[in-house]
Amino acid sequence: MPEMEWLELISAREAEVLAAIRGHQSNAQIAARLHLSIRTVESHVASLLRKAGVPDRRSLAALAEEPVSGLPVFPTSFVGREEERTAVAAALGVARLVSLVGSGGMGKTRLAVEVAADQDAVFVDLVPVRAGGVGQAVAQALGVVERPPGTPTDAVVERLRSDRALLLLDNCEHVIGEVGELVARILRLCPQVRILATSRERLAVPGERLVEVPSLGASAPQLFLERATGVVSDVAAVERLCAALDGMPLAIELVAARTASLGVDGIEAALDDLLRLISGGRGPDQRHHSLQDVISWSLDLLDDEERLLFRRLGVFVGSFDLPAAAALSPELSVGAVADLIGRLADRSLIVYRERWSLLETVRAVAAHELELSGEDLIPRYVRWAADLAADTAADTAGGKAADAAAGFTSVADDLRNALTYTTPDSYRLAKSLAHLSFVHGQIVAARNHYVRAAELNPDRAAEDLQSAADVALISADEVAFGLLLEASDRAVGTARAVALASAVIAATRFSMSFAEPVPRERLIGLLTEATALADPRDERCVAVLAMARAWASGENPLDPDLELSRNAVAAARRTGDVALVLGALDALGTALANAGHLRQAHRLSDERLRLAATASRSDPAVAAELVDLFHVASTSAIAAGDLPAAAMIAARDTEAGTHPAIVAPRLIRLYGLTGRFDEALEQADILWDGWLCAATYGVESELSSLRGHWPSSAAAIVAMVHGLRGDGPAYEEWRVRARRIAHVDNPADSLSLAAPAAFVDARIAVHTGRYDDARALVDAALAPFPEKWWSPYAHAAGAELAVVAGLPDAVECIAAAEAAAVENQWAAACLTRAKARHTGDQQLMAEAVAQWDRIGAAFERTVQW
Repeated sequence: MPEMEWLELISAREAEVLAAIRGHQSNAQIAARLHLSIRTVESHVASLLRKAGVPDRRSLAALAEEPVSGLPVFPTSFVGREEERTAVAAALGVARLVSLVGSGGMGKTRLAVEVAADQDAVFVDLVPVRAGGVGQAVAQALGVVERPPGTPTDAVVERLRSDRALLLLDNCEHVIGEVGELVARILRLCPQVRILATSRERLAVPGERLVEVPSLGASAPQLFLERATGVVSDVAAVERLCAALDGMPLAIELVAARTASLGVDGIEAALDDLLRLISGGRGPDQRHHSLQDVISWSLDLLDDEERLLFRRLGVFVGSFDLPAAAALSPELSVGAVADLIGRLADRSLIVYRERWSLLETVRAVAAHELELSGEDLIPRYVRWAADLAADTAADTAGGKAADAAAGFTSVADDLRNALTYTTPDSYRLAKSLAHLSFVHGQIVAARNHYVRAAELNPDRAAEDLQSAADVALISADEVAFGLLLEASDRAVGTARAVALASAVIAATRFSMSFAEPVPRERLIGLLTEATALADPRDERCVAVLAMARAWASGENPLDPDLELSRNAVAAARRTGDVALVLGALDALGTALANAGHLRQAHRLSDERLRLAATASRSDPAVAAELVDLFHVASTSAIAAGDLPAAAMIAARDTEAGTHPAIVAPRLIRLYGLTGRFDEALEQADILWDGWLCAATYGVESELSSLRGHWPSSAAAIVAMVHGLRGDGPAYEEWRVRARRIAHVDNPADSLSLAAPAAFVDARIAVHTGRYDDARALVDAALAPFPEKWWSPYAHAAGAELAVVAGLPDAVECIAAAEAAAVENQWAAACLTRAKARHTGDQQLMAEAVAQWDRIGAAFERTVQW
């Protein structure tokens, strides 16, 4: 429904709610501002969603935002096609997918751009795209990048989920299946997006509306006259020419460009041969029969050098510059190549838009000409690509990173295309392209290029498969385990030992991402084999084995042995390898936290952050270690009650480009504990929307990691905020949501939720003065939780509840929580306040206030007696 129509249906109160949603306010904030209950706000939001026809509040907010735009600008006028333009516009008014279909050269692209010119459109040129690259091309046009473990398509869908853009997909025919899958997914998950496609065949997606783009018809002579470079006075001859060319816009434009040199009479004189070629259909590609003939006739007008360069340029699938063209013709001087390019451009065989390129159909003819010539240009093409990729990769590590990024974008399609061939330079290309893809955030592509490198050079296959595994671990992809085992098969001796031990580490440390855990017996077997192959003089091998032993030491793969972890850190430090040290410190930090040594675990996270700041992010092994660093650092800071440190980590986290719904749980914990309640509730809506998306769409969503139990503690903190504010219904609602996220009916049954839920219940009881079930709440809060991260909060809150509720064993409860105060600053302040309340000691209460001040817990600082 058009915006003005649905806006006319909303009430005055709904308009106020919509304005607040556009201001990105949470339901709780809207309720407070408009003096409504949260339930009433939720009812208004549901009504707005229904009337606007959008799936969520983020879509409502997006209605006021500027969409992505960008269409190619043509230097020439648009001629004719009024009937087709009206038909396309009408089709877009009733269908979300409209496909312009017709043969090549009929002007589908130009027509589509003209229709979209007065709309908010995103233009995606699929001409240079090959199989597997459609998602990346659309993501690039939208200006989004994949966020591991998501794919480029996930990023596209997330970007468009609440957008109202018109997506123009141009030249779909050569990747029709892949485009169809993407379009079907966008139509299903992005309810406001419309799609205009140009193709030589329909997409075959349900709901597709087809508009045929036929020959130009009566407007063809006008097009010829406007494009003619010479003086034309014989209109009847022009009409005959256009009829002979079947009214094909591309053919007409190419022929009109020759009027300055041949004149209309000269062109007409050549029609006998041209008509035979056009109707003969002798080209190898059925799609280009008519256009093949038109351009082949045009090639007859070129001299030998022009034709030589033209056919060689057909090897490029994307744009090219002068050095690229010169690299394919080493027998010509650069000046000669520049002159020939100019002449080809004058004849409209190549175009210039920041870089040179051939139109798609023209490129097909050039490639066919190259094939007919028998000239094998592939070795030169691959050598050019390998040299350029190596130079660009070198620039990413130097002071030319921005230039390298722009350079890679402009040549990426040709680099990938060149890698489909096998020549002596292909291995160099694969390695450089893997590195470039990695540093530009194309994780899946980087992994695949490293695998391709392994295929091309068996002597270095183990090394390249190890790199592929490192890249896979960035998104915690279990495929890394298989890649490491394959690397071990390609290696011998110590290298094989390292690969086997690395596989053990991947299968234990990242076991939460595995569909099925690797049997412990198999891991022990791999570790035993690795140990037998290891060279004790190889420090790196010793360190990797030590880490593998630490992670595989217990029945629970996420509970590394403390002493073995210390050994692993010492061994890693001896190597000086940053990635190994980061990994070993993670093992030790996890072991310390599991043992209840939360402050030590926090200090180790700080060390990891400092070490990571000095590490090269272009190294896949280092990057794999950085993936969970912010999560672990934030979690350990909260676990130690060091809220100022958690705030600093959050600032760096939000600058890192992580998806807001992934960051939201960390921010909620911080804001809830520091008393920044409005901000916590803003993040609550982001968390819940993200979790619903992940729960609904599963692995199709880049937010799939939210399907884990870990966000449940943040949901419990949201409940606490509502409870502290006296909003009982919202408090109960978020307690239910926390259990839903944890997939339990009883919080005590969840490793992740048991302690946070007990903490929240005790804290709310203390604040509200409801002590009827204080005994049960205190017992629950003082339980020996297997998961130690939230235990101090629960223990301290339970002890304080025992005091204010007047339980006879309050002193014993305080004593039971003393250990919590040693490991957690928030718990220490809470326990000091509990003692002051029990004894009435004013000085002790002042000390508690000072403790709250030091950690920035503003709300708790105001609570004294």
